[in-house]
Formats: sequence, C-alpha cells, structure tokens
Amino acid sequence: MTSSGKRPRMSDIARRVGVSQATVSLVLNRIPGTRISQETRRRVLEAAQEIGYRKGPAIQQGARVIGLMINELTTSQHLGSLLDGARDEAAANGCIVAVIATLGDSEVEAAAVSYLTAQPLVGILYATLLTRAVTLPEALRAIPTVLLNCHEAGDRLPAVVPSDVAGGFAATATLIEAGHRRIAMICSEDWIEASRDRLKGYRQALATYDIAPDASLVVKGGWTLAGGRAQTLRLLDLPDPPTAIFCFCDRVALGAYEAAAVRGLRIPDDLSIVGFDDENIAADMAPPLTTLVLPHEDMARWAVERLLDSDGTADAGPSLRRIKMECQLVHRGSVSAPPLRRVRLG
Repeated sequence: MTSSGKRPRMSDIARRVGVSQATVSLVLNRIPGTRISQETRRRVLEAAQEIGYRKGPAIQQGARVIGLMINELTTSQHLGSLLDGARDEAAANGCIVAVIATLGDSEVEAAAVSYLTAQPLVGILYATLLTRAVTLPEALRAIPTVLLNCHEAGDRLPAVVPSDVAGGFAATATLIEAGHRRIAMICSEDWIEASRDRLKGYRQALATYDIAPDASLVVKGGWTLAGGRAQTLRLLDLPDPPTAIFCFCDRVALGAYEAAAVRGLRIPDDLSIVGFDDENIAADMAPPLTTLVLPHEDMARWAVERLLDSDGTADAGPSLRRIKMECQLVHRGSVSAPPLRRVRLG
C-alpha cells in the first residue's frame, strides 16, 4: 500500500522513479521493441515491488467495455488522473475503457454512443475536464451513465464532482489558523464553476472566523502564471496589503511567487500562499507549495464502481444524486504566521 493507504498505481511508480507513466506501463507489460534502458527497467520493477503494486486480472478477448466520453483530450495531469482511475478500476474488474474525445460536438457524441452500444457495454462515463453543468445527449437516457466531473440540471443521473467549496474553506482556514487576517484571493473567471465555488468557500471561512470581508482583496487573475504575477503585484501595492494569498490554482500561485520576489518578499516569512490542484510543479517550488489535491482519480474509480453496480439501470434514483469528493489539503512550506506575529491561533 502507498503512504495514503490507497492501492498502489502505475502513477505512484512513475513518481517514485522519476519517469513517465507510459514508461512504467511499457516495462510492467513487457512490451517488446521499446528503447528503455536496463537500468530504468530495473528501477521500475524494484519500485513496483517496494510499494506492493499488483496488476489486475488479465483482460480477456471480448471483455466488457466502459465507454468514457470526454469533451477534450489534453496533456493536463487532470486528464491523466481521470483516465488512470477509470482504467485501473475497470481493469480490476476485468473490463476495458474506450476513450472517445467528442469536443462537445453533438454529432460526434451521437456517433460515439452508436459505436459504444455496439460493444459489450457496461455503461458510459460522460466526463468534462472543467467541472460544469452539461446537457446530455438524449440517447444516454436509455444507457447506464455516470457523470464524471460534471452534473446536469435535476441531478437525474449519478454524478461525482470535487468539493470546491469545502476546498476553498480549507485553504482559507489554514491561513487564518496560521494567524493571518489580511487574506486575499486571486480568482479565475466567473464562468468557471470551480472559481465561483472556491470563492464561496473563502467567504464562508472568513465569516466562520468572524473576519470582515474586504472587496479590495478579491481579484481575478485567470488561471495563468502571468495573471497570478500581475494580480499579486496589484495586491502588494495596496495601502494595507495582504499577508497571505489563496490562489485559484497552482499556476496562479507560481505567478504570486514571482511577484513576491520582484517586491523583495520571502515566502512564507513575508507572504504566505496556498494554491489549488496540486499540479506537478507544486512540490518543486521554492518553498514547496501548500495546496489542495483534486480527487480526479478517486472520482473516476467511484464512477466505474457505480456503473458496475448499476445492474443495467440508467437512473440514479433519489438516494444518490450528486456526490462531492473532498479535496485533500497538502501542507508544505508556503504558509507560516504573518510578519511580526509568529504565534499560531487556536
């Protein structure tokens, strides 16, 4: 088992060895003709043994299929986590996952449904990379379907999404409990549901700890490094600047780090920062970034389990509705007490 208590995965081996997950897959599945050094093969196999990785049951020809219809394919690690969770849980149950990128095009979605229903189909995972409300193809009403990282009006089908409100609360509460009272938030655009929910969690935390909100401390920086840098410089130029910043995502937080350096500030001595998403860069920042993990892999596992338990029914029923999974806070080195006040509250 891994340190988190979860079943070991190929992604755990890849992180441990410092190689791509594709390399790990090639080694463990003994794919011939690959240009992987004997040293790398040895390290991968040793890491797999050390963490107790075990392959699932062999997939037989004619295995049942779980369709994963997603609006786009990118190099984002969030997509990788969704695919890892779905694939691993499916494989553990003798199934395979067929991934189709639809780009949100209704005609492509109809063709995808037609193709998948011609297979020995368990059901369909309908997924989006950004958490949002969706309008489903009507054909999915007759097919066991679970919504992954998205939801629909009325919650007629089971859906699983991250708990961004609770995540925003946890991020802000961490800064408050470190002693901060001037806490800024760099949001993304209003049309992004996660940004709205994380801002809601930020405000709830301030209210819970009886801290008056200050509109000048809430700014929009999009989701880029450049946006985080520009908005942090703006915040630091306020007459009463913040001593801590909660950033919509880790890329924005990286921009905040750069802005602090421009102003000659040290993190966390002069400015504390919390990010969100736990991207690959977070642990390598200086200092390593305190952030929250999006539970995409666990969400995908839950979605596959729900399909396998559906007994051929498509309707979630009133008892299931929308499931929200916790975004775990990862404490690293970017948070401390504010300047001139090093006593932790509580």
